[in-house]
Amino acid sequence: MTYDVTFPVLGMEFHLSPVAFSIGPFSVYWYGILIAAGVLLAFWYAMRSCKKMNINPDKLVDVVLVGVIGGIIGARLYYVLFYSGDEFLKNPLRIFDIRDGGLAIYGGIIGSVLLGGIVAKLHKMKVPAVLDLASIGFLIGQAVGRWGNFVNQEAFGCETSLPWGMLSERTQAVVPTGPVHPCFLYESLWCLLGFWLLHLLCRRFRRYDGQVFLAYLIWYGIGRFLI
Repeated sequence: MTYDVTFPVLGMEFHLSPVAFSIGPFSVYWYGILIAAGVLLAFWYAMRSCKKMNINPDKLVDVVLVGVIGGIIGARLYYVLFYSGDEFLKNPLRIFDIRDGGLAIYGGIIGSVLLGGIVAKLHKMKVPAVLDLASIGFLIGQAVGRWGNFVNQEAFGCETSLPWGMLSERTQAVVPTGPVHPCFLYESLWCLLGFWLLHLLCRRFRRYDGQVFLAYLIWYGIGRFLI
């Protein structure tokens, strides 16, 4: 399946396929590649910041590995539980197929914080300090991962006459009257700005463990509400 995506006012056009490449019958999707890229960038940032945050990097590796697994499980379960249709009731095996999307960020945050926090506690780490570092990583991962929604043509909004309105087969199936808001782009930019702000907060103005994580919850919550 491919999508012809246009930004009519800007005169931009893209021909997108959710599949990056195939090896025999096995297909690798852009959605997964972008999520993996976001996770790797977040991990790189976290490892570079361990000394500043007084966190043991070896123990953090365990936290990240378990947190990523918890995030994927939580994101999928949240999406499935709150899905409005009966697709997963009719075909339960579809629950395990995430190649075409279907990950809810709130579930991902809950799952990664819960399982990663348990591992941090078992390692006798300062959990609020780990959450401070993780929250900046969340923003990196979200800023990159949202572009998977662009490739899959999901996470768009209502009709708009703004110059950056987006049009495709998927948007017209939901909003047949004209271009729509590219909400994936709004959230990606919001997370990118949030990363910069929280990085400054962490490096210059952080006064106690957990402060950056609380700022993340406020920043991301405001963005999600507005978008």
